[in-house]
Amino acid sequence: MNELLTQIQDVYAAFSTDAALQIEKNNKAAGTRARKTSLELEKLMKEFRKLSLEESKK
Repeated sequence: MNELLTQIQDVYAAFSTDAALQIEKNNKAAGTRARKTSLELEKLMKEFRKLSLEESKK
């Protein structure tokens, strides 16, 4: 679970950077990267939810 949290933090940092570049500098490539990263982040969050539920049942 710790690995998953670290991975989520890394992916979110990349998303945050790209989203900021898109907003501040109207960087279209950064927007594309941010959208792609958001899909990866969504998958990781679903995995976190699944693991969290399993841990709470113990």
